[in-house]
Amino acid sequence: MSGVDAAPMFGGVTFPQGAISFADVVVDYSPAISTSGQPTEPNRNSLSTVGVPDYVSGGACSLAADCTFASLGSGGSITLQFVDNKLTLGGDSGDDLWIFEVGPDVEDTFVEISRDGDQWFDVGKVFGSTAGIDIDSFASTYSFVTTDEFAFVRLTDDPNEGDTSGASVGADIDAVGAISTVFTPPPVGTVPAPATLLLMLFGLVSLGWFRRG
Repeated sequence: MSGVDAAPMFGGVTFPQGAISFADVVVDYSPAISTSGQPTEPNRNSLSTVGVPDYVSGGACSLAADCTFASLGSGGSITLQFVDNKLTLGGDSGDDLWIFEVGPDVEDTFVEISRDGDQWFDVGKVFGSTAGIDIDSFASTYSFVTTDEFAFVRLTDDPNEGDTSGASVGADIDAVGAISTVFTPPPVGTVPAPATLLLMLFGLVSLGWFRRG
């Protein structure tokens, strides 16, 4: 054995930076364009879309607590944000962004990305199931460069594909991950969490005791 750990894999896809690669926050969730195309309440737990993918199997959910995905509804959308990392270009023809669309039905989804949540770039469409997008392939269209960092991803169900009604109508999103990503350190001046403060205090006390000894 070489002693070098293999890059973490999620759903059969390699994410070199591991769990930090996945979206952290739901910015907006608009699950339908009409009441008839809206998924039922148990299938609208938008928080199920953040973090690592955890879908196993099955269709529509009867309880929100058991649902590991969120259905977009016919033409509905969800906007997610990367907080501790950013999506980047990989500098090659490989996939940079991966969408985990799950469930027994294959439903198409439009994908947009944004640096700031205001200016959006259409980067194509994933045609159901889990699929990736090469952001570099849009570099010439939008003048992207390898130093660009994107914090937001918006997914919109294609109402012309798949069912237009049902308990889990629309694309079912389990997770969104940045294969090509950079770590984003917390802003300068961020207040440490209580546990961190306790560790710092313990360190100072220990240092004082050591010096007195």
